[in-house]
Amino acid sequence: MTIVELRQYTLVPGGRDTLITLFDANFVESQEAEGMRVVGQFRDLDRPDRFVWVREFSSMAVRQAALTGFYSGPVWKEHRDAANATMLDSDNVLLMRAIEPFTGYEPRDAPLRPGRIVVAGLCPLAHTDYADHFDRVVRPGLGATLLGTSQTSHEPNTFPALPVREGEDVFVWFARVDAGDVDAFAERVAGLDTSGLAGPVELLRLAPTTRSALR
Repeated sequence: MTIVELRQYTLVPGGRDTLITLFDANFVESQEAEGMRVVGQFRDLDRPDRFVWVREFSSMAVRQAALTGFYSGPVWKEHRDAANATMLDSDNVLLMRAIEPFTGYEPRDAPLRPGRIVVAGLCPLAHTDYADHFDRVVRPGLGATLLGTSQTSHEPNTFPALPVREGEDVFVWFARVDAGDVDAFAERVAGLDTSGLAGPVELLRLAPTTRSALR
């Protein structure tokens, strides 16, 4: 079972570009060398001090081993003080299982295509049996290229040094949207069927960094 982390960091004012430069240069290949995959890293277009990124693991056992290896390894030890100095909060993390694997990867060092963003829809669930309803009823109405879906996993967090959100059920979809269409896209999402949801869908408008694989 593929495990996905959606991580939203609140940073000190003006610290986002510092962290992105540090992350893109030092924390991509070094994490993947430990057995995880850095799916993508993004600027939140609606929150200037929010950095959002996604990584995945082939299992919870691999997650524990990979995180232990990276956070005890030389790259993190060398750069952790600089990275931590940019952060006010790093605990807004959804630990999920992949429903539909990510697609839409491009070479990390290829030029970014202008005018294209990733939108994540965070759907609070009234019950956990939602994925089939999403595919049948909600997905056709998005009118955008779907890049992947995930849903909260309630397996114990076996790396407690990195807390995750607990006690909630969330289904998350990722889509590619043209920046000029994002307002119309948000209106479509607001008008979609809400059966099975415990509240409104939270949209994250995300601009990939220059070394994000998902874009």
